[in-house]
Parts: sequence; C-alpha cells; structure tokens
Amino acid sequence: MSLIFFPPPIQKINSEIIRCAGVDLYVLRLDLMHPWVNGNKWFKLKYNLLEAKEKNFTTLLTFGGAYSNHIYATAAAGNLFGFRTIGVIRGEERLPLNPTLSFAVQQGMQLVYMNREMYRQRNTPALEEYLQQRFGEVFIIPEGGSNLNGVRGCIEIVGGAIAFDHICVACGTATTLAGIALSLDEGQRAIAFPVLKNGAFLAPEIETLLTNYLASDLPAPSNSPASWELVCDYHFGGYAKVNDELLLFSQQFREEHDIPLDYVYTAKMFYGVMDLLKQGFFGKGDSLLLVHTGGLQGNVGMEERLEIVSKI
Repeated sequence: MSLIFFPPPIQKINSEIIRCAGVDLYVLRLDLMHPWVNGNKWFKLKYNLLEAKEKNFTTLLTFGGAYSNHIYATAAAGNLFGFRTIGVIRGEERLPLNPTLSFAVQQGMQLVYMNREMYRQRNTPALEEYLQQRFGEVFIIPEGGSNLNGVRGCIEIVGGAIAFDHICVACGTATTLAGIALSLDEGQRAIAFPVLKNGAFLAPEIETLLTNYLASDLPAPSNSPASWELVCDYHFGGYAKVNDELLLFSQQFREEHDIPLDYVYTAKMFYGVMDLLKQGFFGKGDSLLLVHTGGLQGNVGMEERLEIVSKI
C-alpha cells in the first residue's frame, strides 16, 4: 500500500524566549506530508488499512465528531485506496454540513448519525455486533485510530530522527504518545499535552496501550518504552475549547515562524512548551522536537463557529 508523501521537514525555530531558555527547538512538520492524509492521522490509519486490505474487507467504518480530523483523513484515505467508508458521527445531523463533513461526503463517505448515549458505547461488543448487522462485513477502526495498529504506525513518526532530548506532542487518545515512547532511546523523554480537561486520566490508558502492545506479536523497536509524562495545564477549558489568548498566540506564531497551528491540538501544545520555557522547565542545552500533528482542516470550521474574521 503506497501513497505519495512529502518527507516531513524538521524546521528549527528561534525566538527570544527560546534563546533565553538556552535550548534548541525544532518542529517536525507532519502537516506538510500530504494535503488530505497528513499528520499523525496517517500513521494511525496505515496499519489499519493494511489489515483491512489483507483480510479482503471492502468497507471501513469509523467514528468521530462533526469536526473530526480522523473522519476527514479516513474518508480521504478510503477513497485513495479503494475502500467504501462509513463515518459514525456523534450527535444529530446539522445542515448545511460543515467543511469537514462536506469533504468526507465528497470523498464518498456515508455519514451515519448516532445519539450521544449510544455513541458512548462505540467500543463495546454489543454496538459492534449491531453495526455489523446493519452494514454487513465492515472493518471497524476505533475513534481516532486508537488501537494497536495505530500505536504501531505512530512508532514510525520520529523513528530515525536526530536524538532529541524531549519530544513533545499534543494528546487526545494517547495513541500517538504510546507509539513515540516505544520508538525512543534510553535517555529521551516523551512529553504529552492533553487537550482534554483533567487529562491525567489518560495515564492508565497509556500504560495499558504500552503493556498490550508489548504483549502482542507486533514489532517493537524496544521492550522498554522511554520515559514519558503528561503536562495537563494547557487544555484551555477542554477539548475543542479555545479563548482569545490561544487564538492570538496561534496567529502571532504563524506570523513569526510561518507555521500554522490547529486550535484543537498543536496550538495548545506549542503554547504550553513556550510557557514552560519561560519557567525554566527544560535544562540549558536541551534539544526539543515538537511534533506538528496536522489537523489544520479543522481551523475552517472552528473559525466559522467562533466568527473569526482573520483566516489562517
């Protein structure tokens, strides 16, 4: 299974904050890999798509919210690789469709809406059986690609990169963090910034992902994940919540460094890193790699919701 990607560049950035902190800071630009299937979404989809193809499935079914990057990427990847796709969307249908769902439909995805109570059961065998009965033999990919196939793909995100001291990433389901932690060498540290309120609840889920992956027969570069930690203070009120301070930071960061940030994930992580640099959180001489996980498509819908005049 192949898709033409641009190799993600590693871009060094400089600012007065970085210079005063005495660190080197780089950005891994996964957002530049492909116009539609980019960021960590491709890595979480890759081995799910391969398994579906090997098992002769013709239809993919997955889950997400109305502005989901995962829904967007799955619709595009399914179209590119010849799969029929079904997106189970949390909540009621709202017309006209927002840009994310409009794109998914254009890529051939069938949208199915599910009330929130039923949606919360999306990972249960009972709901899986219901979906198989309703749609026939479908290959089910969890919301956000959060399974061991997703972890396997995320091991490849920074594999072979320069030996940075700290690798920083925004965190939603923790799949990306788990994959990165498995790929690092001893002495390196993975730092995740949960975009959900009270994100410390992710810690046992990360441990479970790591334990289950190492107990599986899937390839792992190491039997001992690198050290990792959660920094839970930069969620800005919770998932998809933003305020004027975050919006201003995102716009100024793009103007200064020519790097657009998505409001839901990377903007919060970048803001957090810059704030921690001011506090002396990192050691002098440390090198940092910030993983840009894409998701810029969601900015259009977010700006419409927030009635922001300026466009990114």
